[in-house]
Amino acid sequence: MADRISQEARSRLMSRIRSKDTAPERAVRSLLHSLGFRFRLHRKDLPGTPDIVLPGRAAVVFVHGCFWHGHACKVDKMPKSRTDYWGPKIEANRARDVRKAAKLRRLGWKVVTVYECELKQPERLARRLQTRIGS
Repeated sequence: MADRISQEARSRLMSRIRSKDTAPERAVRSLLHSLGFRFRLHRKDLPGTPDIVLPGRAAVVFVHGCFWHGHACKVDKMPKSRTDYWGPKIEANRARDVRKAAKLRRLGWKVVTVYECELKQPERLARRLQTRIGS
C-alpha cells in the first residue's frame, strides 16, 4: 500500500518526533517530583542514556511510547502498510530495550519502564513508582 502523503510531507512529520523531553516524559517527571523524588535527566554515562536517573536511589526510569516500543496495549496499533519495515523495526527496539535494562541491572541499578498508556491512570502509576523506586 502506498503512502497517502508525499515523501517530503512524511519526512517533515517524522522529523517532529522527539526523543527527549516528550510530553509523556515531562508528565512522568512531574509525577516523580510531586512524590518528592529528585532526579537527573539523560545521563549519557549510563547504558541506554536513561530518560530519568535517581542517583541516590540507584534507579532509572525509561519512558516509552507504546507504538515505538511495541507495548501490547490499545494505543499500540501496528501499521497496515509497510509491515516488512515496521515489524522488524519495533522488534529491534524491544530487543534493545531488554539489553539496556539488563546492563543497568548488572551495574546495580533498579530499572523502571513507564509506557505512555500508563499516564491515563496517574494514581496507579504513582503507587507503582513509589513501590519500585522506594520512599
